Amino acid sequence: MNIVTPRVFIAATRQNDGKTTTSLGLLAALRNVYPRIGYIKPVGQRFVEIDEQKIDEDTILMDRVYQLNCPLVDMSPIAVEPDFTRKYLQSSNYDALVKRIQKAFDRVAWEKDFVLCEGSGHAGVGSVFDLSNARVAKILQSKVIIVTQGGIGRPIDEVSLNQALFDKEGVEIIGVILNKVTPEKIDYIADFARRGLKRKNLELLGVIPHQAMLTRPTMEFVQEELGADLLNGPDQVHNRVEEVIVGAMEVQNASSFFRPGVLVIASGDREDIILAAASTLLSGNDGLAGVILTGSLRPSPGARRIIEKMPFPVLVVSDDSYDVASKVHDLIVKTRPNETEKIALIRDLIAKHVDVGRIVEAL
Repeated sequence: MNIVTPRVFIAATRQNDGKTTTSLGLLAALRNVYPRIGYIKPVGQRFVEIDEQKIDEDTILMDRVYQLNCPLVDMSPIAVEPDFTRKYLQSSNYDALVKRIQKAFDRVAWEKDFVLCEGSGHAGVGSVFDLSNARVAKILQSKVIIVTQGGIGRPIDEVSLNQALFDKEGVEIIGVILNKVTPEKIDYIADFARRGLKRKNLELLGVIPHQAMLTRPTMEFVQEELGADLLNGPDQVHNRVEEVIVGAMEVQNASSFFRPGVLVIASGDREDIILAAASTLLSGNDGLAGVILTGSLRPSPGARRIIEKMPFPVLVVSDDSYDVASKVHDLIVKTRPNETEKIALIRDLIAKHVDVGRIVEAL
């Protein structure tokens, strides 16, 4: 396997810590040093099918944003399908999986100045089929950056757990990036986190402030994740959801919460809520983020005509309002290739708040 091309492995302490966001920003920043950059996500768990190949969705994001000029199947060599673990435990094929990762890396690294390797969670993810992130980093002979959420006590505790697994595999950790830190506390958190990490022989590479835009889903994303039907054809499918209101109250009480950025969830037979949502347009603002009608209850023809004229999305789903509200709350918001404003923000955050020069020096 290629051991010459510089590389770094991005891991995290838990799901949704900002690993993909960090990778997306680092690719842009590192291009200033290494013009030809490759990317690989050796083990992926969220994938889509493209040309009968299962490709991790983060790989698709990186390729579409940066035009990496490498076959998708090489950037995403292993997709963990629902029955992947069961098949592995029945008939282990570890050596074949390792060779697949190594050969994929060789193709990704071909004529590249640098390769960014993205893990699939904390150091132990994948242990059940002998390909934990720590083991994959060792297979790729890569140094590691750990991304964790902002704070002092819990992040350092979680980093220490991950550090133990990487140490066991003989993998060097370059340092740690704290993500989603309250902007007003950045200096305070950075000071004490640096002290705490130093006691673990780890370096603080950056502290990224929390940005609400990065954690708020668009209505288009909500529609896809819920498998909802769209009742109208508005242009504002990219409206961001800032707040969720369940319309289970009297309409006059519910309407007091109606403002831009609000997603209203209500039973499909609550036509009073639908009319109140339409009235927000008469008050001179841009209306809501959107409306979700639940219980597979379709509005009457008269209400449908009003819905078709609404500029914000109106969706209908089969679940009840409580289940829908819970699902929206639990959504793991992923960046999409067409979210140019969000991607530009991510690039700026990494360039400003992460010591990219120190990363290059450590490699």
